Amino acid sequence: MAERATAQIGVTGLAVMGRNLARNLARNGFTVAVHNRSPERTRSLVAEHGGEGRFVPAESMADFVAALERPRAVIVMVKAGGPTDAVIDELVPLLEPGDIVVDCGNAHFADTRRREEALRDHGLHFVGTGVSGGEEGALHGPSIMPGGSDESYRKLGPIFEKIAAQVDGVPCCRHIGPDGAGHFVKMVHNGIEYADMQLIAEAYDLLRAGLGAEPAEIAEIFRGWNGGELESFLIEITADVLAHTDAASGRPFVDVVLDRAEQKGTGRWTVQSALDLGIPITGIAEATFARSLSGHADQREAARAAFPDAGATWRVDDRDAFVEDVRRALLASKIVAYAQGFDHIRAGSREYDWNIDLGGTATIWRGGCIIRARFLDRIRQAYDEQPDLSTLLVAPYFADAVAAGVPSWRRVVADAARAGVPAPAFASSLAYFDALRAQRLPAALIQGLRDNFGAHTYHRVDREGTFHTLWAGDRSEVEA
Repeated sequence: MAERATAQIGVTGLAVMGRNLARNLARNGFTVAVHNRSPERTRSLVAEHGGEGRFVPAESMADFVAALERPRAVIVMVKAGGPTDAVIDELVPLLEPGDIVVDCGNAHFADTRRREEALRDHGLHFVGTGVSGGEEGALHGPSIMPGGSDESYRKLGPIFEKIAAQVDGVPCCRHIGPDGAGHFVKMVHNGIEYADMQLIAEAYDLLRAGLGAEPAEIAEIFRGWNGGELESFLIEITADVLAHTDAASGRPFVDVVLDRAEQKGTGRWTVQSALDLGIPITGIAEATFARSLSGHADQREAARAAFPDAGATWRVDDRDAFVEDVRRALLASKIVAYAQGFDHIRAGSREYDWNIDLGGTATIWRGGCIIRARFLDRIRQAYDEQPDLSTLLVAPYFADAVAAGVPSWRRVVADAARAGVPAPAFASSLAYFDALRAQRLPAALIQGLRDNFGAHTYHRVDREGTFHTLWAGDRSEVEA
């Protein structure tokens, strides 16, 4: 039997993330009730880490709930989807009005909205919370993105802000907004992460193809980049991965890893949501599709057999100039990815009436999370100075960085195309930039075609109104 009403917060689901989050809470002085469907995990947590703080172990859900001070706060750390619903269904009959259920898993924000509404009918608070930083972040300080009610944050805020990563004395945690806002922002965070990693991978591939360099040499290039504008967690660990040697074969680690990238769904959710909202996140979408393509081994093998000589020999004459071109192209493309992500968050905030603070979101991504980067301070500053900024690309710092990189960006994409080296995220990001700044797009022709085959109508540049041309008749124009 668990001790009663002594724990300030509880964690159910003690796989790696839940286990580390519980330890983080205990290390920061909170008394933590812990529970797992398999009691052995609960026992091992207390046995191995009981000296880190005060844990209240429980082997049944009833004892777990009974150990919590009112209003109870329960963190659920189980697999998204059905398993999360099953735990909630078990919890709800044991809780009382005012209690709080916190889902810290990678849930789809639509599921979070559904659950929040259902639990609200029981007088309970449901808080969908994005947690970024992986298992190390969960233990040492993640970036935390809670949604839910203002009332729930009054209890959870002091707890989460204490265990979150800290940058310049500011916790990487803030209340994002109602119902699904926290999980929505985490979803977009992961979409940006997809784009960031794809761009880094393409930069590595370009350097290797263009320079004929070994991974260890490219690792040093990334280490150098991490000392400048590109400074970020992902650039830092890219150098570590590229410098690593496989112990079994003695070969570069990256050369013994199968070139098929997996995904857990958040990138796909991001793209689907953006389509629903009508937001062009082309770089994020391209990165998501690149992962999908990497897994189609049969098609890739067939294409290699059918087109063995589709590429061309690539020879870089000026090594240093090429490395700088790739660096500038990478920075410009990364800015596009972040700009598209923040456009997406703004659109979601408006659609669901969340009132998300974009500058505040950048603030909590500065530490703990996977996409933490030096220029997040610049993003925060841009939105603080101009909250209604139409796109991050036109904020002075980012506009200057992109403009300075455009010639390099074009050279890199063109060289990659000529050599047959795939750079879909670089190319898509450049195309987005060019489309955004174009004086006139070919969408005018698309509208004409739509009107011709489906009478979908069009607008004119020289007068107001909606029009249709009688294509099958005398081709006169009528007002629609």
